[in-house]
Amino acid sequence: MALRQIRTVGDPVLTKTCKEIKEITPKILELADDMLETMYEANGVGLAAPQVGILKRMVVIDIGDGPILMINPEIIETSGTQTGDEGCLSLPGKAGTVTRPNYVKARAFNEDGDEYEIEGTELLARAICHELDHLDGHMYMEKVEGELHDVVYEEG
Repeated sequence: MALRQIRTVGDPVLTKTCKEIKEITPKILELADDMLETMYEANGVGLAAPQVGILKRMVVIDIGDGPILMINPEIIETSGTQTGDEGCLSLPGKAGTVTRPNYVKARAFNEDGDEYEIEGTELLARAICHELDHLDGHMYMEKVEGELHDVVYEEG
């Protein structure tokens, strides 16, 4: 496993649409491991492949319940709304208020190539929506209500 460089706002890779993963190869699995390690090192709850410069439809998420790998994910159902602060590893030190669905059901493939569905509410729903936006070249700042504000993280 290796840490990857997280691309930040201004990098053109963050505005591109990612390509579907046709086959789960050892290289794809290595990327998934690297993405998890990079996300944990940066204290994030999610990371999409384009954030490490790879235009593939893959995200990793961990809101504290263990890692979730989503290959070729798609949202198939949403309901409700939640409004709250959101940040992004590609825009360090900033956050903004974003309204997202409060419930999300998504379909994806796991590391074995098996299709599965995942349902999430609150933070997990927010994380799924946020990371899947990255796969289509969108960032949360496009949805921010009001101004971005500075965030100071406590050293833990």
